[in-house]
Amino acid sequence: MVKYVFEMLKNDVNAMPDSPLRRSRGRPKAWADKTDQNTIKSLDRAMDVLEHLSTMPGATLSELADHLEQSPATVYRVLVTLEGRGLTEFDAESQLWYVGSQAFVVGSRYLRRTSLVDRATPILHQLMTQTGETANLAVPRGGSVVFVSQAECHHSIRAFFPHGSASPMHASGIGKALLSEMGPDQIAHMLREADLEKFTRFTITDPTRLVDELTRTRERGFAIDDQERNVGMRCIAATVRNWTGKAVAGISISGPLARIEDGQVHGLADAVKSAAQSLSAALGADA
Repeated sequence: MVKYVFEMLKNDVNAMPDSPLRRSRGRPKAWADKTDQNTIKSLDRAMDVLEHLSTMPGATLSELADHLEQSPATVYRVLVTLEGRGLTEFDAESQLWYVGSQAFVVGSRYLRRTSLVDRATPILHQLMTQTGETANLAVPRGGSVVFVSQAECHHSIRAFFPHGSASPMHASGIGKALLSEMGPDQIAHMLREADLEKFTRFTITDPTRLVDELTRTRERGFAIDDQERNVGMRCIAATVRNWTGKAVAGISISGPLARIEDGQVHGLADAVKSAAQSLSAALGADA
């Protein structure tokens, strides 16, 4: 009986968001309030200075003040405060301010907690909802891409790639998107080592044709698997970059030709590219 009453009391407390018995976990009571009372304006100005400085190869105090439309005295106090934390550095000889090494340390800590799949999950679901087609995430492994996450659409006829399944790069939208990021020597090496297997009558197995296709992919910013792996299915893909600018993964949508028609390709490609850019930004890549 005592245990039952205790459980009831505990449940009642948990149901009361304002109860003093509940401990705040990261946000105070009014965390959803977006008014000025929840903003530290001086800190907000400081972040403006740091973010703007990060876009420049170095800047004088007057340059920063002009760009931010703030007084030199205010900007100087911000810079000196950030310098004390190692977030900015001053070169006395050139009279230029730079982003400090501690900013890299903080950024590195962020990257350590960044999981590609975790970051991609909401982006894949948004892409699937936007396009109505299955959205995929894959990473390179040797001469193939391996599918590591997917948001399935709700159509009865839809693409499905089990997690861990692989597809040769030359017959995959994501694979061709990643190949298009390689230099000529890397592509030549891949073509020498790869077995350009023919899966359908649409699969590109001629090296010269494949190089031409990769050139077109690079120019338009997205790749197309046009029935090259499975007859009747089309895929549109774009690359995902990490904080160093390296292409580390690809996002795609896949669906039947009846839904991904010729006239829809460019519109759908814009959605895929936008999703890839969002995931790249989440991994620390420059916009």
